[in-house]
Amino acid sequence: MAEELDKVDVVVVGTGWAGGIVSAELAKAGKNVVALEKGEEKIRSDYIGVKDELRFDNRYDIMQNLKGDTVTSRNEIDETAMPIRSPQTMQIGIDTGGASVHWAGATYRYWPYEFEMRTQTIDRYGEEKIPDEMNLQDWGITYEEMEPYYEMWEDTAGIGGEQDPLAPERNKPWPNPPMKETPSLKLFKDAASNLGLHPYQLAAGNMTENYENPDGEQLNACMYCSYCTRHGCDFDAKSDPIATVVKTAKRHDNFELRHKANARRVLYDEDENRATGVLYVDENSGEEFEQPADVVVLAAFAFSNNRLLMLSDIGEQYDPETEEGTLGRNFNGQYNHAFHGATGFFENEKFNLYMGAGALGATLSDYAADNFDHSDLDFIGGGAIELRQYGFAAISSSNNVPEGTPGWGKEYKDTSLHYAYRTLTIWYTANAMSYSHNYVDLDPNYSDQYGDPLLRVTYKFGDNERNIAQFGIERCTEIMEEMGADIVEPGSVPDEFNHSYTGGHYTGGVVMGDDPETSVVNSYLQMWDVDNLFVVGGSAFPQHGGHHPTPTIGALAYRAAEGIQMYMDEVEGQLVQANSRRRSV
Repeated sequence: MAEELDKVDVVVVGTGWAGGIVSAELAKAGKNVVALEKGEEKIRSDYIGVKDELRFDNRYDIMQNLKGDTVTSRNEIDETAMPIRSPQTMQIGIDTGGASVHWAGATYRYWPYEFEMRTQTIDRYGEEKIPDEMNLQDWGITYEEMEPYYEMWEDTAGIGGEQDPLAPERNKPWPNPPMKETPSLKLFKDAASNLGLHPYQLAAGNMTENYENPDGEQLNACMYCSYCTRHGCDFDAKSDPIATVVKTAKRHDNFELRHKANARRVLYDEDENRATGVLYVDENSGEEFEQPADVVVLAAFAFSNNRLLMLSDIGEQYDPETEEGTLGRNFNGQYNHAFHGATGFFENEKFNLYMGAGALGATLSDYAADNFDHSDLDFIGGGAIELRQYGFAAISSSNNVPEGTPGWGKEYKDTSLHYAYRTLTIWYTANAMSYSHNYVDLDPNYSDQYGDPLLRVTYKFGDNERNIAQFGIERCTEIMEEMGADIVEPGSVPDEFNHSYTGGHYTGGVVMGDDPETSVVNSYLQMWDVDNLFVVGGSAFPQHGGHHPTPTIGALAYRAAEGIQMYMDEVEGQLVQANSRRRSV
């Protein structure tokens, strides 16, 4: 029998950017907040001096153990989904700060078009441009409404960047200047400019100078050590929740963070139609606890937010046969085409690729969103073309060999040494649309260590994804050829999704909007069905934008925190009036 604890104002599940922001903002507002993190406690000193490529890049030390808790995956509705057990094909962040600790730092705002993609596509091209099976929908909020929350997150995170020449003019400058321009980035920019494009320095969550954020947290200038992605920063030089919002929340006596606290259910009073708290397991002792609260906030990874609602029997499960229901609908992510592009090998150029940072890069937006005419194209949407200098360590640099190189022996050794720092890759990170046949639900065959069903992902490519990937490969190849690479290897478009969840960018299932017929939460991420339950994170995205999701997750978390305070202090009920209409699919 679970032990019932003393009631608090708010219980938050998850401590990444979403949960950390909500916790910090509500603690600052004087609310009694308990945050539950199923991973272990991590502080900055856990990462000091740990420059270990094998441990973090190859053995995935700060990723979730998949033996007991994972997802199952399939392409077709009539297939049996199989569990994903290898960290090489599934990487989910865990411990304090969640996935936000191992993020690279690349920072983009989504475009005005992306928040109103259905409306603007119809206005410009007509409704026939949208495939019948595509669940394209607006977000229920505009870019203009989102901009103040983007600014809040960027100020907290200390983002350094410069104005994108094609983007809407910013109301205020980036908090910090951009990162350094290296020879490889200059080569990319020069080549793109020669082709009539508009390159600029990628905005970064890797600090370009010492910085104090609005909460008084100190961040240090990046040393370009190359250990960002899949690593925790040892110098407080990467904007993550440990260095910012979690630290801010912990300064307040009315905030408590519990680790190894695995949330299993949202407690729900059906008669009152209210969430009453969270049931969780203390994985240190095996004991179960009920944490009552006036407001419940699910701010975990997209997989977990979906699964917790389904296990708690809250919301109407999406049915792909009837296309009725909303929970689990529009699930997608950047796992299908985030790394398509072109790789170039240079004979007479050697770059200083041993140094780098997660978001040290150059990019361009000429092929993002609807910045180019799609009238004669067989897809809608777009994305960023970018070249990043992450920094190649010993193991990763050994993979820099052209196609056809033997996988072992003298020729492999000689070739890998030759091209270790002569290899550059350009990527196209494009929109991923939602479809009626892509969704998540509970798996009927596989369970976790507590006997709870695993989350099942049903996902297959749409033609839009294949066509936009091919378009991106061609554009990246043009730039790489202009850069003068001696060998240019274009990427390839896979026939079908191969169940590799390595990009870390998964979204949807608890999507936001202005219509309860097609969304689970409103623009404050408050559930339409349960007023005191907020679901914060990438799970709210109706479709995946053409850029990396972290800044938008952070911005939505600030808006959700504002909404929760409004709900608790001013408006006990729905914060947004529903715009109900017949679903158009």
